[in-house]
Amino acid sequence: MQRSRGESGGDEQLTSRDLFTCLRSYLHGGTSSMLSTLTTLATFPVYKTVFRQQLHNTLVRETVAQLYKEGPRKLYRGVLPPLLVKTLHGTLLFGLQDTFLHQLSPHSGGSVPVAARQALAGVGTGAVEALVFTPFERVQNLLQNGRNDRSLPTLQSVLLCLRRESLAAGFYRAAVPVLARNTLGNSLYFGLKDPLRDALRERGLSPVASSFTSGMVNAMAISLPLYPLSVLVANMQAQVGAVGGGARQCWAMLWESRQRSVRLLYRGGSLVILRSCLTWGIATAIYDRLERRGGCHRSTTKKTFTVNSLIRRLIPETLEWKLKLKTLSAEK
Repeated sequence: MQRSRGESGGDEQLTSRDLFTCLRSYLHGGTSSMLSTLTTLATFPVYKTVFRQQLHNTLVRETVAQLYKEGPRKLYRGVLPPLLVKTLHGTLLFGLQDTFLHQLSPHSGGSVPVAARQALAGVGTGAVEALVFTPFERVQNLLQNGRNDRSLPTLQSVLLCLRRESLAAGFYRAAVPVLARNTLGNSLYFGLKDPLRDALRERGLSPVASSFTSGMVNAMAISLPLYPLSVLVANMQAQVGAVGGGARQCWAMLWESRQRSVRLLYRGGSLVILRSCLTWGIATAIYDRLERRGGCHRSTTKKTFTVNSLIRRLIPETLEWKLKLKTLSAEK
């Protein structure tokens, strides 16, 4: 059975609109992350300090002294991968989340809460994110390890060395912990972001303040329980080859090196949480503002719908009152 031209045109318009919405999410995510790269650049010495603490289990003053001894020329060694990842990360993070959410919505039938669908879409986003960005993180961790300065002095030497290894021991070393960390983190972030933001808006906060606070609280709630996974990833990826075996063996070695102490395992965690709160607060606020500006047509539609509903509600009441007045006039 052939469809009419009007029906076909409506389908084409719907498809174009959905495609534009998806592309807009990718654009807004990339823009928010690109603007927040300034914080990445400014806080990179803090991140490098934390990385050395995760790797060598040292105090802050010892780590700072180590970096000072290496000199300012090596302070920003390894900054290029996170700068590239930051922009690409936001593009994929928000864009894929919107794409997966759009695919899940027709199958839920309205029975699954929106927050649950967002959390489920976040799992898919985290899986793709781990697949794409694990090699970047591997290169970054090798460059930041001061013990690799002589054997791997440049980015090119790191890439050539990893190419000689298998994928599991080279670019995708620690892929399983990265996958677990990213899927859990993204699921929590997207499942909590909008409900928390809306709750803060109801308490009188401005849109920007509620989005910023939502991003900060989310970052704290995610970074705290998942920090041990980040420590495991840093230790697994900081050396060339599959030194120490798989994730289970490396975790056992890490736990022993930290003297079976949770406090030592979380050494450097406060700086990571502070940095994550600032970065994710800014990125969330920028993204939500771009979404509000880009989605102003939806608010207009909502207003039109409200006015039309009001008109449809008032017309029967007006006719009813006219009927009553006619009845009263006839009785008189």
